[in-house]
Amino acid sequence: MRRASTLASSVLSRTITSTLHDCSGLSTTSAPTINHRFLRAALFGTTTSTGSSNTRRVFNPLSTSLGVAGALVSVYTVASLSQEVLAKEPPPAELVPKEVVLYQYEACPFCNKVKAYLDYYDIPYKVVEVNPISKKEIKWSDYKKVPILLVDGEQLVDSSAIIDKLGNKIHGKEIVDSESDKDDDEEKKWRRWVDNHLVHVLSPNIYRNTSEALESFEYITNNGNFSFTERITVKYAGAAAMYFVSKNLKKKYNITDERAALYEAVETWVDALNGREFLDIFMLFLYDSGGSKPNLADLAVFGVLRPIRYLRSGRDMVEQTRIGYWYTRMENALGESSRMKA
Repeated sequence: MRRASTLASSVLSRTITSTLHDCSGLSTTSAPTINHRFLRAALFGTTTSTGSSNTRRVFNPLSTSLGVAGALVSVYTVASLSQEVLAKEPPPAELVPKEVVLYQYEACPFCNKVKAYLDYYDIPYKVVEVNPISKKEIKWSDYKKVPILLVDGEQLVDSSAIIDKLGNKIHGKEIVDSESDKDDDEEKKWRRWVDNHLVHVLSPNIYRNTSEALESFEYITNNGNFSFTERITVKYAGAAAMYFVSKNLKKKYNITDERAALYEAVETWVDALNGREFLDIFMLFLYDSGGSKPNLADLAVFGVLRPIRYLRSGRDMVEQTRIGYWYTRMENALGESSRMKA
């Protein structure tokens, strides 16, 4: 570990002056030759079904004798409704792409954001795991980052743009710019918040100390496309390097306490829900709404958090904040992945 730490210090000292982007939106300091590839491989995080809605009263305010019982029934009804989630929202069969292929890193939050969208809309897709060192799987593309999504042979890049353009295809709508300046659009506002803020608190948390850095790289190397030798090298040298890089990221994004920043970010999201099951549907007390559904902002938040959920940082996040209930709702809403078996 001492040798790995020495390597990391050397790498870091030579790489402060430039920035790299690999996983769409990913940003950290670069390093020369093969070492900067280890960092890019490792740094994960810095870079509508319609249904009837027949509302009805479940509590009769004119019945004083049944007031307490009515109130209890109301609470029970709301609790029951909280378990009701509309099924996935597959597009019309004629608009479903014939072939969808995702080029990705398994641990990349932006790749997971695209997968959350594909899973929720039940669009079958194949996955090609890219080796982050050689990148031989995307040699054919002029775009050297992930995710890359091939939709019936058309290349789509950058996670938010991929979702917008794919959405236009499967819903038969004209292209909408998700980076619009319309601040009154809640969904777009929170999608931008995911890309511009939430992702930046992830790396300082998953590489917070040496044990968490090793845990993170255990996940990255076990789920990534690495040779045996690369797996060992990336796990130890990469974990050491990213431990130091994460300290630089804290300064860059003015983070003093990693966990506090993560907790504050997810609590900000829960506050934005404002009592809703998902961002777009209000659960009205004493009314039967007939179900609720996530929107693109829900899918974006869920996607970037999914890679860390069962790491130490993600476990702490669920234990120390109110995010757990919403996260479970999202897992239930997405259900089984539409990823095709190899």
